[in-house]
Amino acid sequence: MNTSLNKPVIFLMGPTASGKTDLAIKLSNQIDTRLISVDSALIYKEMDIGTAKPSKKILEQYPHYLVDICKPDEAYSANDFTRDAKLQIDKAFIKNQTPLLVGGTSFYFNALEYGLSNLPESTKDSRDKFAKLLQKNGPNKLHSMLSDIDPISAKRIHPNDSQRVTRALEVFDISGESLSDLQGSKKSIINNPIIKIILMPDRGVLHQRIEKRFLSMIDDGFINEVESLFTNNPNLNDSFPSVRCVGYRQVWNYLKGEIDKDEMIERAIIATRQLCKRQSTWLNSEKDALIIRDLDEKKALDYILKLSNKFISGA
Repeated sequence: MNTSLNKPVIFLMGPTASGKTDLAIKLSNQIDTRLISVDSALIYKEMDIGTAKPSKKILEQYPHYLVDICKPDEAYSANDFTRDAKLQIDKAFIKNQTPLLVGGTSFYFNALEYGLSNLPESTKDSRDKFAKLLQKNGPNKLHSMLSDIDPISAKRIHPNDSQRVTRALEVFDISGESLSDLQGSKKSIINNPIIKIILMPDRGVLHQRIEKRFLSMIDDGFINEVESLFTNNPNLNDSFPSVRCVGYRQVWNYLKGEIDKDEMIERAIIATRQLCKRQSTWLNSEKDALIIRDLDEKKALDYILKLSNKFISGA
């Protein structure tokens, strides 16, 4: 007997600037989907240009759930994401839709597939404590601190990923146990079969797109967006995850007079390319996924239909 447990969930993954949104829309024109964003930057309101958020027109025609769900000065954890994403997946099945999760935040995808550890909840005091330490000492010093208490996590987390570094330090500070020790027992959030599609253009193509896209963002008013962001949210500073999103921190440094415009643009493009490299490294380790180099809608659709039929029939 077929139940919703036989129905698949689609993961459409890819590095930044790979064209995931365009492919998701093409697929939505062919099958009845519920588009669920898996992007830790698109959750923020007021952050449209620098996050390459789909236009209002696209979002009206093709709603993306979990976009614009919190303010830039509000906390949003991976636990929050898995809860919200699971709710949207369940709603999709109730409406007889196929959940299509699209984005580039590997930690979110990983949390859905493999679950999250029973970690202590973050508190305002602990967040403030490590935000101040980050401002005072910088990311490399904090990564060195993490290496001393949890070398396994330090090896896995890039020194520039200050959000995850500070979270790992925070976990140890609150619980007295390392993040790697606490991550021993996990339970998957999704019990359905998962169909994975990875959109992975050649690196040279991605680098060209990243540079072109960022220059377009500047032309479209990205600097004004960042300025308004801080005006509308006076509590914001560069310790918040929203401000640490690629591009925003560099523009904020420019607005504070710490770097000139040319250096800001160069740093932002380099940071985006580094993000792309980290995403690609993670994606290259994925197993049982269809990898396509361009927007091959037919190849992706054929793969989805083939596996969907297999899962639902139980063959």
